[in-house]
Amino acid sequence: MEKWLQKIELELNGIQLIPLKKEHKEDLLKAASDGELWNLWVTSVPSKENIDNYISTALEQQKMKKSLPFVVVDMKTNTIIGATRFCNIEVENKHLEIGYTWYAKSYQRTGVNTICKLLLLQHAFEELDAIAVEFRTNWFNYASRNAITRLGAKQDGVLRNHRINIDGSFRDTVVFSIIQSEWPTVKKSLLFEIEKHTKKKA
Repeated sequence: MEKWLQKIELELNGIQLIPLKKEHKEDLLKAASDGELWNLWVTSVPSKENIDNYISTALEQQKMKKSLPFVVVDMKTNTIIGATRFCNIEVENKHLEIGYTWYAKSYQRTGVNTICKLLLLQHAFEELDAIAVEFRTNWFNYASRNAITRLGAKQDGVLRNHRINIDGSFRDTVVFSIIQSEWPTVKKSLLFEIEKHTKKKA
């Protein structure tokens, strides 16, 4: 169990994932302001109004051994550019979810998400020996659904009226997963995509 819940740092190709801290508040707000991401109703990105609750909730879930929250750092500029998280951790079932992921607009479609997902999936399957990694997103978050599919995840189903949104509307949640036996092929695909992006930059 301790291995699953241990704080870690992961890095590849100038992108680093480090544990979330309260001190990251202003840097997270600056990253979220790049594109005013808090205006996207289909996802949860911190704003001035909810950043304190966003961080405290993430850290509380970590204390409860259900989550490992990270900030995403561009090592070239030493700048926080987003956040992601291992969540809904079930050590006894060797199962977890990757969620709460967002990036500053200028870093979207740059290959950063592919790098982050490779790091997280590699740790989950190769270090923690997870048997399944899950992804969940809002039915109407088409960009997220497409991005998850590009990773190689398969759709498990749709949870109808899964949650009640702040405005009282109902959210349908789409569930995807990658299972242990699929990981070698998914890893090969992610490495290929990363190499392709790297060649474009060269």
